[in-house]
Formats: sequence, C-alpha cells, structure tokens
Amino acid sequence: MSEEQSIEHYYLGVDLGGAKILAGVFGEDLKLLGKNKIRTKPERGFEEVVQRIARCVLELVDDFDIKTEQMRGLGIGAPGSIAPDGDVIFAGNLKWENVPLKKKLEERLKIPVFIENDCNIAALGIYHKELKGVPENMVGIFLGTGVGAGLILNRQLYRGSHLTAGEIGHTVLDVNGEKCNCGNRGCFELFASRSAIFRRIGKAIQEGEKSLLATMSDGKLEDLRSGDLLKAMNRGDQCVAKVVDEAAEYTGIAVANVVNLLNPDVIVLGGGIIDALEERMMPIIERVAREHAFPGTENSFKVQSSKLGDDAGITGAAVLAKQKLEGRVF
Repeated sequence: MSEEQSIEHYYLGVDLGGAKILAGVFGEDLKLLGKNKIRTKPERGFEEVVQRIARCVLELVDDFDIKTEQMRGLGIGAPGSIAPDGDVIFAGNLKWENVPLKKKLEERLKIPVFIENDCNIAALGIYHKELKGVPENMVGIFLGTGVGAGLILNRQLYRGSHLTAGEIGHTVLDVNGEKCNCGNRGCFELFASRSAIFRRIGKAIQEGEKSLLATMSDGKLEDLRSGDLLKAMNRGDQCVAKVVDEAAEYTGIAVANVVNLLNPDVIVLGGGIIDALEERMMPIIERVAREHAFPGTENSFKVQSSKLGDDAGITGAAVLAKQKLEGRVF
C-alpha cells in the first residue's frame, strides 16, 4: 500500500449564515466526527468573515490533529446566489456583492474549496444522509429567518438557468399582501419565516391581542427565537398559536404548489421554525398540501420533516466536496 493510500483523509463542511459559522469534519464515509461554531460578525466586512471561517475550520481540525495533507476538501453552503467560479454574487444578510469567497479561502487553507447556495447544500445533505439518495425527485423547503428551497431533480442538484432556482420564499401567495424586501407583494416568506411570524405577532399585540411574548421579550420580539414560540403555545398563548397555524397553512399551500409544478416524490421541511414547531406545524402542512394538490396526486408524494437540524448544511457541504473531488457532475 502506498503512503498516499495509507493516509486517512477527511472532508470538511461549513454552513455560513448571517449569525453563525458552523463547521463539521467528516470521515471518508461522510460520518460526522465533530463540529465547531463561532459567530459570523458580518458587520466587520468580507475579509474578516473569511478569516473567521478559516479560524473555525482550523480550530476544528486541530482538535482532531488533522494535517493539511489529510484534508481532501472543504464545501461551504453560503446564503445568496453563487457563481460557478465560487464568487458570491449577492448575499443580502452578509452585505456581500461579487466577493471571491472560494479564492480567498483556498489561499488561506491550501485545500480545494467548493461553494454552493446554503439551501441547495442543506437539500443535498438531507437527500444523501436521510433519504440515502433513493428518491428520484426531492424538494427541501427551509423555514428560518427567511424561506428558501433546494431542488434535487432526476437525482441531481438543480440550480436553474441563472442559478436562482429554489427561491420559493419569493413565490407570491397574496398579490394584495404586504410588500416584501424583494419588491413583490405577498411573498410566501412574509407568512412563514421566523421574522414574519414575530412581525405578525407584534402587529397583533399592537392591535390589542394578548400574548406572553410581550412580557418574555420586554417588547423586543426580534430578540426571541423559534423555541420561544413553542414555550408560549405550551402556556396557552392563543395569539401565537393562531399566527403559527396560519404560517403552517401557507406553507401547506406552498408545498401543494411545488407538488403541482414539479411532482416530486418527497418534500422535506427543515429550518429553525420546523425544528422548534414540528409537532404543531407538520400535520397542518401535510393536510393543506394534500387538499390543494392536483386531483389524483394527493397521495403520490410524501411530506416529512428533516431530523438533521443544523447538521443538514455541514453534511451537504461535505457531500459537495467529496463528489466534486470525485468528478461527479451536478
């Protein structure tokens, strides 16, 4: 056996968000071995975030005594639109525009780096880890600070002609609705994202409805997390329950629209909202989706929640790195 063959190799995955950087180290079999997390601090600018990503990764590999030659490659799920050369074209919550993320990280880490949209990456992780690559077509829908999706069609990651496929959060569900930051009105994201749910609860409180969240947050709902919604509902908060149920209903309609358009085998729901509120929301989402699916197709698809949680992004990133290095084409 050659020295190269005898060296144990590892893959690295990073989930880059506006609030945190999560890194994972994976063995050759893509088994997760360990994680590291630090805050992103995007207000410090692009170069500082690059340094922080590198720091998060290097701290992790140091914990496992992994040498540079053992690191096969690094995959990253980054928010926004990603160019084929690894530049981030636009990432609103990081305030990035046309930044060379792949190039800068390869300079720092001295290993191959592969960049992909974060929702695409999460869908890839779910598809390979949870679904074992079995379904021919899968759509992952992620409810978090915003709403996004990743598409696996014909067992391949689908990006679209201009790399923006999966922007389900900006499909319009109410043409007369509130104005979205994308410029349209009534986008799905305005009904089911975490920020939208808290905004709608805040509006209800201003209009005189009672909610425990008003006292839990000292009036600053934006400081609360998805788990606080569950705490309030468990204590009988009807205002929160109504808004969450409405979000679930709109999500069910969005799922039905996906079914009617793409006819996938499986729709997987993930993100912080689903992680916290799965038991409340999933039955509503599935019921509404089947009610609005095209007649005859209502029993042709599965709707399920992801169990990977935060690990979906880092897992998909490691899958991306391994498959790219093996020459597989997406």
